[in-house]
Amino acid sequence: MLTITDTDPNQLPEKTEPDSASPRVLSILSLVLERLVNRNETLNLSSGGGRLGKNLEVFHGIRPPAITIPKYLDRIYKYTDCSPACFVVGYIYIDRLVHRHPGSLVVSLNVHRLLVTSIMLAAKILDDEHYNNAFYARVGGVTNAELNRLEVEFLFMLDFDLTVTSRVFESYCSYLEREIIMMNGTKLKIENGTRTNTIEDIAEISVEDMESFSSSLSNGGLA
Repeated sequence: MLTITDTDPNQLPEKTEPDSASPRVLSILSLVLERLVNRNETLNLSSGGGRLGKNLEVFHGIRPPAITIPKYLDRIYKYTDCSPACFVVGYIYIDRLVHRHPGSLVVSLNVHRLLVTSIMLAAKILDDEHYNNAFYARVGGVTNAELNRLEVEFLFMLDFDLTVTSRVFESYCSYLEREIIMMNGTKLKIENGTRTNTIEDIAEISVEDMESFSSSLSNGGLA
């Protein structure tokens, strides 16, 4: 599972200075994605767990991660230089991927890997400076080899269509803002901004629990 290994002697130190408030887009995306995952999990169960979502199996973990979607997005924001716009574009990529592959479902087994892959790709497109795959893998709790593989798979599933026009971007921002109003009556505006951190600040996490992770590595990868 995606868990923070507090007792790991190789764990890097957490930041000691107080963090500035996370951008509102993280809260908005967290609520929208959690609702999407819950709905898809129900749909998958009602269908008997058949072929629904099979197109995204490459992004599936062994079991649902322990870390929540809000905390995972906060972690990516905390340790990377990607702008808040990257989170919106990452969501656009996931939505585009699902529409290109009917029957695909974003569920608890794949949402974290989809997020770290899509946000990393968005940063490469949008930001003048960005971290490499190894850094994102460390932040996201996957191996560098796995993230490289997920990136290639994601790109081919999108037919390398990473272009997002300003009109499309604004339409998704408006959609996400409307979703929040519908869900809890709160009006939130998606903002822009950047942050900076160094690799020394990253606390280690593992994509699965340590036993499962060690076992999978011995077999050449995760299930």
